[in-house]
Amino acid sequence: MKMKWMLALAAALTVIACGSKKADTPKILVLYYSQTTNTQAVAQEIANALGADMEEILPVKPYDGTYQETIQRGMQERQSGTLPEIQPLTKDLATYDVIFLGYPIWYGTYALPVATLLEQVDLSGKKVVPFCTFGSGGLDSSIKDLAAKQPGAEILPGYGVRAARMAAVPQEVDRFLKANGFLEGEAVKLDEFPEPHAVSEEESAIFDTAVGTYPMINAQAVTATSRAVPGGVEYIFTAKDKPREGMTPPPGMGPQEMKVYVIAEEGKEPEFTQVVR
Repeated sequence: MKMKWMLALAAALTVIACGSKKADTPKILVLYYSQTTNTQAVAQEIANALGADMEEILPVKPYDGTYQETIQRGMQERQSGTLPEIQPLTKDLATYDVIFLGYPIWYGTYALPVATLLEQVDLSGKKVVPFCTFGSGGLDSSIKDLAAKQPGAEILPGYGVRAARMAAVPQEVDRFLKANGFLEGEAVKLDEFPEPHAVSEEESAIFDTAVGTYPMINAQAVTATSRAVPGGVEYIFTAKDKPREGMTPPPGMGPQEMKVYVIAEEGKEPEFTQVVR
């Protein structure tokens, strides 16, 4: 009889211990809008790595026209202050501790269906991890907008990737999750960037190769700083717009300044990873 009582007690303690461990584990949701498949691919990578739940933000009227039609619709909605209607979420956000919120960058910030979501929900008390895909940049500006829209949420560092660099997502997401404590494992600790210096001829050539013929960047590198990263070197260039043929800047407006992040991996041509204006 005594032995049975001891076994029952041990079983009860095991259940309590397991329950406590589960309660201490944050519940994570990967919530995203994807106009193409790029943001969805990043969302899937994060969810698979963390074993997290996933949900897609779906507009009632999808943005399924041509690229130009999508641009025109988005501009009309922005100008009129009309946000697209989205389908109700199936997940209860109140039951999650951490929300990875993903979106493509439109007009320098999160896509309009995400703007609709942020009008409808209160993420106060949640940890929110932004992630995004873009043509040239927009992570920093979208995070500022997100923090302003959801002041009660704790906005954590985010991850962004150019649509042209989707092959880098698995490695970069793994590094990002480890560096921010969401995934077990040792993340490579990178040195801080030193103070920038006047760009050298060699660095200027690296910058020109990295931006190539990308139409949204017509600039000249002015300063540079760099640090070693696994497999290569990462640069931050400060650059200024070059005059475009046939275009005169408005009175009092000089060349616009930007920061351009470039990765130069061994055996590969340098490419830019994001632009911060």
